[in-house]
Amino acid sequence: MIELKDISYRYRAGLEALTGITASIPDGIHLLLGENGAGKTTLLHIISGLLFPNTGCCEIDGLKIADRTPETLSKVFFLADNLDFPQLTVKKFAAVHSPFYSRFDNDLFEENLREFGLTGNEKFRSLSFGNKRKSLLAYSLALSTDVLLLDEPANGLDIGSKQILRRMVAKCAVNFRTIIISTHTVTDLEYLFDGVMMLKRGRLILSESVGKVQSELSFITAPVPPVESVFSIQNLGAFRCIVPADESTESEIDFVLLYLALQSKDADKVLNLLKSEE
Repeated sequence: MIELKDISYRYRAGLEALTGITASIPDGIHLLLGENGAGKTTLLHIISGLLFPNTGCCEIDGLKIADRTPETLSKVFFLADNLDFPQLTVKKFAAVHSPFYSRFDNDLFEENLREFGLTGNEKFRSLSFGNKRKSLLAYSLALSTDVLLLDEPANGLDIGSKQILRRMVAKCAVNFRTIIISTHTVTDLEYLFDGVMMLKRGRLILSESVGKVQSELSFITAPVPPVESVFSIQNLGAFRCIVPADESTESEIDFVLLYLALQSKDADKVLNLLKSEE
């Protein structure tokens, strides 16, 4: 369980990157959405203990990550979208780095590499961007940390590799793990998510389970927006709409449509539906 308690973060230049972030993030796979500059990467850095909030704190299983004790740091791993390992190969890096993570599964690491068509002995300098990314993902998922933070994990991956990544993430999402995935390409992993979070201009405007969103909102296609629609966009002659949910309109979440709605002038209409009591 991750607890975010009134977190605010300000850069030295005075820019307020995050303001009053409070949320409880349970086990499962969570989608983190937000426009460029919304504070997603900053929040992931704080959860991983790489940045320290100006106010508030982040706790993982009751331990403050900012204390940076071996016990807390071994619970979390953050794969940034620009991370590059210093060793010549990913296996050499694993030999140095993995002893700090007691649940590292070398058999799973080898299996992940094979799934991606790699051996782990390839020199990083000779790999394409996509294959570098595969190497890092194969290792990150095998660490078996309580908390895994992935920033744009599918960047550089081809269609087949994205399918493989989806299987790998689903496989490692066991009961004790919390995985947060920040991405703009939500369709790559959309059916895996248990929860969704949305940052807007440094504020957390949404943090809900997928079940809660589905119980309150339906995502439909119609020739014209129905009168009860709280948000709609035209797409190829029809309209994609968000309407209040009922038994006849229950649907899978359209995360792209939800994102667009929460970025629009109709955001409060959508959020008010999600604030209704169970």
